[in-house]
Amino acid sequence: MRVADLINSRKEVFSVLEDATVHDVARYLRDRRVRTVGVLDATGKLVGVISQADISDRVAAENKCPAWMRVSEVMTKQLVTVSPEMNIDECLVLMDKHKIFHLVVAENKNNFLGMISVKDLLRVISSDQKARADLLESFVFPQR
Repeated sequence: MRVADLINSRKEVFSVLEDATVHDVARYLRDRRVRTVGVLDATGKLVGVISQADISDRVAAENKCPAWMRVSEVMTKQLVTVSPEMNIDECLVLMDKHKIFHLVVAENKNNFLGMISVKDLLRVISSDQKARADLLESFVFPQR
Protein backbone atom coordinates (compact mmCIF):
# COMPACT_ATOMS: atom_id res chain seq x y z
CA MET A 1 0.00 0.00 0.00
CA ARG A 2 1.18 3.51 -0.81
CA VAL A 3 0.91 6.77 1.13
CA ALA A 4 -1.46 8.11 -1.54
CA ASP A 5 -3.93 5.36 -0.69
CA LEU A 6 -4.04 6.70 2.87
CA ILE A 7 -4.31 10.41 2.22
CA ASN A 8 -6.51 10.49 -0.89
CA SER A 9 -9.58 9.61 1.20
CA ARG A 10 -9.12 12.57 3.53
CA LYS A 11 -11.44 15.52 3.26
CA GLU A 12 -9.22 18.12 4.91
CA VAL A 13 -5.53 18.96 5.18
CA PHE A 14 -4.90 20.37 8.65
CA SER A 15 -2.59 23.37 8.77
CA VAL A 16 -2.05 26.67 10.57
CA LEU A 17 -0.25 29.88 9.71
CA GLU A 18 3.17 30.53 11.20
CA ASP A 19 2.04 33.80 12.78
CA ALA A 20 -0.81 32.16 14.74
CA THR A 21 -0.46 32.11 18.50
CA VAL A 22 0.46 28.86 20.22
CA HIS A 23 -2.73 29.19 22.26
CA ASP A 24 -4.86 29.29 19.09
CA VAL A 25 -3.02 26.30 17.66
CA ALA A 26 -3.48 24.28 20.86
CA ARG A 27 -7.23 24.85 20.57
CA TYR A 28 -7.12 24.01 16.84
CA LEU A 29 -5.42 20.68 17.62
CA ARG A 30 -7.90 19.91 20.39
CA ASP A 31 -10.98 20.81 18.35
CA ARG A 32 -9.91 18.71 15.37
CA ARG A 33 -8.58 15.85 17.49
CA VAL A 34 -5.19 15.80 15.80
CA ARG A 35 -1.75 15.87 17.36
CA THR A 36 0.33 17.52 14.63
CA VAL A 37 -0.36 19.96 11.80
CA GLY A 38 1.59 21.61 9.03
CA VAL A 39 2.66 25.23 9.42
CA LEU A 40 2.33 27.48 6.38
CA ASP A 41 3.81 30.89 5.64
CA ALA A 42 1.75 33.75 4.18
CA THR A 43 2.24 32.38 0.64
CA GLY A 44 0.95 28.93 1.60
CA LYS A 45 4.39 27.27 1.57
CA LEU A 46 5.03 24.61 4.21
CA VAL A 47 7.68 25.92 6.64
CA GLY A 48 7.33 23.49 9.54
CA VAL A 49 5.05 21.40 11.71
CA ILE A 50 3.74 21.92 15.21
CA SER A 51 2.67 19.18 17.56
CA GLN A 52 1.24 18.80 21.02
CA ALA A 53 4.73 17.72 22.08
CA ASP A 54 6.24 20.96 20.74
CA ILE A 55 3.72 22.95 22.76
CA SER A 56 4.27 20.86 25.89
CA ASP A 57 8.09 20.82 25.69
CA ARG A 58 8.80 24.32 24.40
CA VAL A 59 5.99 26.34 25.96
CA ALA A 60 4.30 24.69 28.94
CA ALA A 61 7.43 23.04 30.36
CA GLU A 62 9.32 26.33 30.05
CA ASN A 63 6.48 28.26 31.73
CA LYS A 64 5.99 30.50 28.69
CA CYS A 65 2.71 32.16 27.80
CA PRO A 66 1.06 30.48 24.77
CA ALA A 67 -1.10 33.54 24.10
CA TRP A 68 2.00 35.65 23.43
CA MET A 69 4.09 33.15 21.50
CA ARG A 70 3.88 32.58 17.76
CA VAL A 71 3.96 29.16 16.16
CA SER A 72 7.11 30.15 14.26
CA GLU A 73 8.96 30.34 17.59
CA VAL A 74 8.28 26.74 18.62
CA MET A 75 7.54 24.76 15.47
CA THR A 76 9.75 21.97 14.19
CA LYS A 77 11.56 23.11 11.07
CA GLN A 78 13.56 19.99 10.21
CA LEU A 79 10.94 18.00 8.35
CA VAL A 80 10.95 14.37 7.33
CA THR A 81 8.98 14.30 4.10
CA VAL A 82 7.56 11.43 2.07
CA SER A 83 6.01 11.33 -1.37
CA PRO A 84 2.53 9.98 -2.10
CA GLU A 85 4.16 7.11 -4.01
CA MET A 86 6.15 5.83 -1.03
CA ASN A 87 5.24 2.44 0.41
CA ILE A 88 3.86 2.51 3.96
CA ASP A 89 6.45 -0.02 5.13
CA GLU A 90 9.16 2.49 4.18
CA CYS A 91 7.32 5.13 6.20
CA LEU A 92 7.50 3.00 9.35
CA VAL A 93 11.25 2.59 8.83
CA LEU A 94 11.64 6.39 8.51
CA MET A 95 9.60 7.01 11.64
CA ASP A 96 11.70 4.54 13.59
CA LYS A 97 14.97 5.94 12.23
CA HIS A 98 14.08 9.55 13.14
CA LYS A 99 12.13 8.66 16.34
CA ILE A 100 9.01 10.53 15.16
CA PHE A 101 5.30 9.77 15.05
CA HIS A 102 4.24 11.85 12.01
CA LEU A 103 5.49 12.31 8.46
CA VAL A 104 4.83 15.21 6.11
CA VAL A 105 3.38 14.15 2.77
CA ALA A 106 4.38 16.41 -0.11
CA GLU A 107 4.79 16.31 -3.86
CA ASN A 108 8.01 17.83 -5.15
CA LYS A 109 8.86 18.99 -1.58
CA ASN A 110 6.63 22.07 -2.07
CA ASN A 111 3.07 20.86 -2.48
CA PHE A 112 1.89 20.00 1.07
CA LEU A 113 -0.69 17.20 0.90
CA GLY A 114 -1.08 16.42 4.60
CA MET A 115 0.45 14.23 7.26
CA ILE A 116 0.36 10.60 8.20
CA SER A 117 0.82 9.24 11.70
CA VAL A 118 2.15 5.99 13.05
CA LYS A 119 -1.44 5.30 14.16
CA ASP A 120 -2.61 5.59 10.51
CA LEU A 121 0.05 3.14 9.39
CA LEU A 122 -0.59 0.62 12.16
CA ARG A 123 -4.33 0.72 11.47
CA VAL A 124 -3.72 -0.17 7.80
CA ILE A 125 -1.20 -2.88 8.61
CA SER A 126 -3.45 -4.53 11.21
CA SER A 127 -6.44 -4.38 8.86
CA ASP A 128 -4.37 -6.00 6.10
CA GLN A 129 -3.19 -8.74 8.46
CA LYS A 130 -6.78 -9.45 9.56
CA ALA A 131 -7.87 -9.73 5.92
CA ARG A 132 -5.06 -12.21 5.24
CA ALA A 133 -6.00 -14.26 8.31
CA ASP A 134 -9.67 -14.32 7.26
CA LEU A 135 -8.70 -15.45 3.76
CA LEU A 136 -6.50 -18.22 5.14
CA GLU A 137 -9.26 -19.32 7.50
CA SER A 138 -11.72 -19.60 4.60
CA PHE A 139 -9.31 -21.97 2.83
CA VAL A 140 -8.58 -24.06 5.89
CA PHE A 141 -12.18 -24.22 7.15
CA PRO A 142 -14.45 -23.90 4.11
CA GLN A 143 -18.12 -23.34 4.86
CA ARG A 144 -20.44 -26.06 3.68
